[in-house]
Amino acid sequence: MNFTFQESSVLYGMLAESSTDIIFKTDPDGAIVHASPGMERLGHKASDAAGGEGLAPQRLLLDLVAPEARQQVAKAHARALAGDDVDWFEFPALAEDSRKRWFELRLRALLRADGAPYGVLGVMRSVDELRSLSERLFTATYTDALTGLTNRAAFVSMLRHMLDAGMDGCLALFSIDFFRTINMQYGQSAGDEVLTVFGDLLRELLRTDDLISRIGSERFAVILPRVTPVEAEGICRRVVTTLADLKQTVGEGTFAVTASASVARSPPASIRRWAGPKWRCSSRAPKGATGLKWRSRSGLPPADGRGIGSGRVR
Repeated sequence: MNFTFQESSVLYGMLAESSTDIIFKTDPDGAIVHASPGMERLGHKASDAAGGEGLAPQRLLLDLVAPEARQQVAKAHARALAGDDVDWFEFPALAEDSRKRWFELRLRALLRADGAPYGVLGVMRSVDELRSLSERLFTATYTDALTGLTNRAAFVSMLRHMLDAGMDGCLALFSIDFFRTINMQYGQSAGDEVLTVFGDLLRELLRTDDLISRIGSERFAVILPRVTPVEAEGICRRVVTTLADLKQTVGEGTFAVTASASVARSPPASIRRWAGPKWRCSSRAPKGATGLKWRSRSGLPPADGRGIGSGRVR
């Protein structure tokens, strides 16, 4: 289909006015000499001396880009001027109120009849909604819905990163004692509340650098960067003893909740053997791990029918 110059101009105007994309033209120095009305989505008013749709004089393309991405966009603009077809890439843009908005950008050189470039044509497309959706999907994939902690998949990924990076530290596993009995005797809602309370307790007692995950029904794992085994044992002891002092209320009654903990010692190779060749978490502690059992009487009958002994460490 062939269009006259006037027809092409009318068609461009129709598309530019109805599209949410931002179409712009720069000179070789990166100054924007023309932009479609979509630029107003960033809070920049269209106003050029010729009375057409454009930006205030002397505004540079890099003025619209967040500082951390300016070098990336500048290189892409230079590549386009050199004749490369710069395909879509994402970058953070700055709105007039300094809020960041995410766009993807595509650039092509504008050439004279002799082949010399006289500017660059660009298209900016908002990806804010797409990124927001991706973030929500990521959160849903790697978050435990009940406790709000990261889940088993996230834990395995973080453990892999820790081992690959050679980070020093320890790994702790916690397990709620007699959790099945709690569910059977008090109901699943009480069990859910116990898990939520324990997750909140871990957040409260552990450092912001510690990575806490719920990896199974009543099991929690914590990656403890840059701590010694002795320090890790002290952390676990504080968690299980604090939990034992709490009372869970169900109806008119209360009961104590207890937990057990194990710590995987350094070096990281011991944790790597525990994780296994496919990075699967074992329910058993690694060889040489320090096992902590710290319990107080909860009044709950254990599965084997024996009473729960007083708190102890082994």
